[in-house]
Amino acid sequence: MTKFNENFKKVFFFFFSKRFLIYTLIGSFNTFNCVVFSTLLELARVQENLAFAIGYMISLTISYICNSLFNFKRKLSFLRYSKFCISYIPNFIIQNIVTFIFFNIINVHHVIAYIVAALLGTPVTFLFLKVFAFGEKKSRHNNT
Repeated sequence: MTKFNENFKKVFFFFFSKRFLIYTLIGSFNTFNCVVFSTLLELARVQENLAFAIGYMISLTISYICNSLFNFKRKLSFLRYSKFCISYIPNFIIQNIVTFIFFNIINVHHVIAYIVAALLGTPVTFLFLKVFAFGEKKSRHNNT
């Protein structure tokens, strides 16, 4: 039982840390940006799935800037931006599948589909960002 408690604490401190909470706030702002840009593109008669992909890339760039400056306190660099984008590949796949299913198959309103898709990819993406994009392999329990 002690091993279980230790593992639970590690997971708890990883996902309920100051850094994860800031990431979640930035992610909420990022989700809003993605929805706004995707909707604006749809209003300009861009097909819904393509509008989502373009809106996603715009909001991803904004998210990189915010996470670098306010969360991980790193200087902007092309290499780190590349790693940041690579870290979002699983999230992009998850979100596109969910968006496709909700919008195209279940016929849920596109805004709801975008929001549900964003919520499902958050924990996976944070792990990739923290370890790969921003190079934080050790988890500190205080303020990270």
